[in-house]
Amino acid sequence: MVVGRRPSVFVRPVSMEEGRRLQRISRTAKDPVRLRRAIVLLMSAQGQPVKDITSLMRVGEDYVRDVIHAFNERGFDALDPKWSGGRPQDDR
Repeated sequence: MVVGRRPSVFVRPVSMEEGRRLQRISRTAKDPVRLRRAIVLLMSAQGQPVKDITSLMRVGEDYVRDVIHAFNERGFDALDPKWSGGRPQDDR
């Protein structure tokens, strides 16, 4: 079996306004998850391949690919973390 290189994944083309919004988020985000995701998307929009993003951001390839795919599907909602604070609710 021959293992090939995984195809390159890039964020969809972003408009000037979306690019400005991502830059603003990357400068002002208080949440480190939102900040990291915005930077990953900006780098991808600038043509950086997944491998380069992973080495510069010190994150895994799967993380970068997941962030890019989520943004391509859901837009800016993909920047927000999915968890909520505190203990899980009891099912009583």
